[in-house]
Order: sequence, then structure tokens, then C-alpha cells
Amino acid sequence: MDIIRNNHYVPRWYQKRFLSTKQSSFYYLDLSPEEIELSNGRKIPKKSVQWPFSPSQCFYQTDLYTTFYYDFLNDEIERYLFGTIDNAGSKAVKAMVDQEFSELHANFSNFFEYMDIQKIRTPKGLDWIRSKFPKLTHNGLLQEMQNIRLIHCTLWTESVKEIVYADNSEFKFIVSDHPVTIYNSACPLNSRECEYPNDPKIEMKATQTIYPLDSNRCLILTNLDYARNPKLPDPKAYRINANPFRQPLVRIDNTICKRKLSDEEVVMINQIIKFRAKRFIAAEKKEWLYPEKNINLSWTDLGKSLLPPIDELHHYGGEIYVGYKDGTSSYHDQYGRTEKEADYLNKAPRKGKVGANEPCVCGSGKKYKKCCRDKAEDEKPSSSVLSIRERNLRFFHIITKILNINEDSDWNNIRRNLTDEKIADIHRAVAMLWPSETDLMSLLPRPDSKVVRALYIGILDPRVIYKNVVSFSLFADEILIQSPFLNANIMNKDYSPIDNPGQYRQETIKNLTFLIELMPLIESGQVNLIPDPCIFNPVLRRQVMEEAEKRLGKVELDEKSKEAMETLVKEDFERFILSLPTENLEACIKHVRPGISDKDLKNLLECVKKKN
Repeated sequence: MDIIRNNHYVPRWYQKRFLSTKQSSFYYLDLSPEEIELSNGRKIPKKSVQWPFSPSQCFYQTDLYTTFYYDFLNDEIERYLFGTIDNAGSKAVKAMVDQEFSELHANFSNFFEYMDIQKIRTPKGLDWIRSKFPKLTHNGLLQEMQNIRLIHCTLWTESVKEIVYADNSEFKFIVSDHPVTIYNSACPLNSRECEYPNDPKIEMKATQTIYPLDSNRCLILTNLDYARNPKLPDPKAYRINANPFRQPLVRIDNTICKRKLSDEEVVMINQIIKFRAKRFIAAEKKEWLYPEKNINLSWTDLGKSLLPPIDELHHYGGEIYVGYKDGTSSYHDQYGRTEKEADYLNKAPRKGKVGANEPCVCGSGKKYKKCCRDKAEDEKPSSSVLSIRERNLRFFHIITKILNINEDSDWNNIRRNLTDEKIADIHRAVAMLWPSETDLMSLLPRPDSKVVRALYIGILDPRVIYKNVVSFSLFADEILIQSPFLNANIMNKDYSPIDNPGQYRQETIKNLTFLIELMPLIESGQVNLIPDPCIFNPVLRRQVMEEAEKRLGKVELDEKSKEAMETLVKEDFERFILSLPTENLEACIKHVRPGISDKDLKNLLECVKKKN
């Protein structure tokens, strides 16, 4: 069997949707034509427009998906992966075009999965992945492409979906070498967000996705907040519940299909598509390749053709309740949240100008001039909800109320009076401050060349944490540490510290000590105690568990680390034994010393009680 080496990153079946029955070839425009050197040494560009070019000659690159193993070439990605994806994708695109609901129901997920892989399988998409992982080999790059190919689906399915039509226009939609085009009116072509190979993030409120379905139909996806208010004040802020790693519940019967575009509106969309292509675009007619000859609009004005009709937005929003056969039910709001909004975590918008020496609005604890004042909007952490630091401070305040801690409190009394109900209340506070749908990424600090940050991945134990953190604070301005407190939101009730608090007494005492020791550093902003990211990202949680299983039994500690661990484990075991109820302790002693006398057993129990 011959190896397929000419890999079409825009499938031929998709290209054919942009050709009428009268014509089987494209005008194919090279936006960056190569130069030809003449005999006299002068260089001239190659002809930029080629015709006739059939779909088999357009949008391909040799060995784009070919994997290399020593001297052997492998085309399994092209033949099997994309063969299967393209087969499902062609049916899904047709179902979206036809809006026939039985077919759309069967292909709805397939459509967005196909769009997602189409976005990252192009040379521009692969260059974007390479920019994030510059040391990847070609084989590694193709593997990573497969790993991340569903990252946009959730947010796309929750957006306002509109199909617009060019039937009444002399101009038709063009096809580019990066067919899934991302547009944000607040991110012009010279912005950092549009710097090759980047696209504006689809999480941003004002970001829209353009995907031509054929020469006469184009799908436009718009975030709901922006569709309702195109003049919103924070177009680059993330939409509510921007977490892409969750299962959405959406309607499939609400695609808006009423707008027949004018010549100018079709040309405006084509101009955006052309601006965001990497190198090639194609069309049935040559004049369609040059939208700039027919309009002269700013980047912001081009987006006016993308806005869905306001009087059709009643199909979107609201809440969905689902009842299941087993008597359970689920709830989803317009942003895909399965719980009511945690209003108590919101912060009132700051009124007036923030002074340079005032605390920063993001809640970092730093002065405004040393934190967010000079940062671009998309480089600032969220300031509309309580920050990580503010949640830690509030958690500590709640704990002091639960345990009745004050300046005269004695730790031994606090420890002895730690009832099961108090343990449950402490973990209720954790669950309340960190709901399972928290957008942790929007709260984490952004990379900053002026700030040296470190992630502590050592032992989360109060006996060593302070020494380790203080010594490392000599080298870092801010240290991120994972919180040791369990979050009951994702735990089985049988193991939950809220439903079974008695199981967590020793651990809670240890974690409280941990928190109290670090509070001065948390308050000053030198330490950010963050929750486990896996709580909010089931995909990450699954991947971490899979990687952990691969490493099971293969990780070896060095002698110094092993010695430190053994000391801590022995101390923990001793505390566990000392805290056992009398009947359990008796059974444990008799198991170790089967012939012990009643007198010696009584004396030993008294000794243990005294030591405890």
C-alpha cells in the first residue's frame, strides 16, 4: 500500500462545498508568493493567483501528518485518524446546513468535534501548538494535537449559533487555509492576541467564531453576553463559566437561520477570513479573493456583519432542568453552570479611580501601582470575584469563629474541643469558598516579568512546610502551595469530611496547624494557598490519575528524602495509635502481644492515655 504523503489539512470534500456544479476548479491565491531568481540575479515574486486549481491541488502539505520512525514513514494519522474524522465531519456539516433535527441530533457533537480538530490540524494550528511546546518533535507535535483536539467544543455549543446566507449576494464565501476563523473586535490585527500563530481566546466575551459551511452558508458563533450587548465595557474579559472541561447541556433546535446578507456583509466576512488566513485562500471567482477592493472598513466595523439579530436571542438564556428515570435531576443555567451562582463570592465593582498606593482591586494585597495598574486587561486576574488570597483570609476568619479562637486561646483546648460538627463545618466552608465550577484559571496570577513565582510541590505537612517555604522565599516573590484541605464537592459521601467527619480528626488538626503557620505569609501576599486544580477539571484529574498509574512503583526517593519521610510517617502512626478508642487500642495491643496479662494491659493503657 502506498504511503499518503500529500496531507490535505482542509479536506477535499469540504473544499468542494465552495464550488458550484458549473465549475470544478478554484482561483487559488498565495498571500506570500515565493520569489523566482532570474538569470540576471533579479528576484520577482511568483504569480500569486493560480487557476485552474482543483481541490486535490489546494490546501495540502507534504508530510504534514506523516510520522517518522528511524527510516520508516507512517501515514496512520492521515489514513485512520483523519479518515474517520472527515467521514463523520462531512455528515455533521451537512446536518448543520440542512437543520434537519433527526440528523442534527445524531451529529451535533460530531460537528463541533470536527470544527475543533479542523482548527488545530492546519499549519497555523500546529504552529500554535509548537509555540506552546517548542521542544516537541514532529511526532510529539502530532500526538499533542490529538490530546487537545476537544478544548473548544463546550464553549462553542453554549454560544449563540447563527447560520447566515449569501444567496442574495453576488459575492460568495471564500475558503482559507485556516477555515475556523476567530474574530474579536477588541483585538486588532496588530494586537498581541492576533500575532501569528495566535488567535483571540474564545473564552473572551467578545470573541466570535466564523466557519463557512459552503459558498452560500456561514456559521457564526457568538458568546451570549456579547450578543446581547455588543458595547459591553470589558470585551476581553472571560465569559462566565469559561471552563471548557465539562459536559454541557444545550438545545440543538435554536440555531438562528433568518439573515440573508447583502453584498457588503458577505465581503466583510470574507475580509476577516482573508486577514486571519496564514497563506492561502480560494474561491470560485477571482474577484471574491479581493474583498478589500470593495470595502474600506476598520477592524471593529468589519465585525458588525457578525452580530446576530437581537430579536432572535429569546431562544437563548434561561435554565434547563432535567429529570431522570431513577428520580434524580440536574440543572444547567445559560452559562452551563450546574449550581446556582455563588453571589457571596462576588465583589462590588470599584467606583472611581483607584489610587496608586491603594490595595489592588484584584485582591493580591499589593499596592495598585505594583500590581495591576500597568498591565493589559487580559493579563490581570479577575477582580469581580474574591481572589485566592481573599478566600484564604475569609476561610481563616470562618475557622476562628468555628473554633472560637482569640488571642488568649490555648491550642491544646482548641484541639481537645474539635468536635465532629466543627470538623464538618470547617469543610463546609472549604466547599462554599471553592464551588466545583470555580474558574480557577481566571483567579491564578498571570505571568509577569517583574515577579518571580514558584510552585511548591513538596510535603504538605506543618512540621516542615514553614521551614521549606521561608527558606525558598529568599528566591521567589510569591509561592503557590496546594491547600491540604479536602473539598467535599467532588467526594463520595462515604468518604466526605462533611458526612463522615470523625475519619478526619487528625488530618484536620494537622491542616489547621498548617494554615495557622502560613497565615502571616498568606496575608502579606507572599504565599497563595491554591486548591487542587483537578477539583475543577475532570479531564485533568483523569489524565493525572493515568500518569500516576504509569509511575506506580517506579518512583524512588533518595536516602535523605526517605529518611525525612520515615520520621514523619512514624510520628503520624504514633499519633494514630495514641488517639485510638480504648477498645480498639486493647485489640491492637493484644494482636502485637498475644500473651499480655490484664495487669500489664491496664498499665500500658494508662501509659498511653497519659502520653496522649
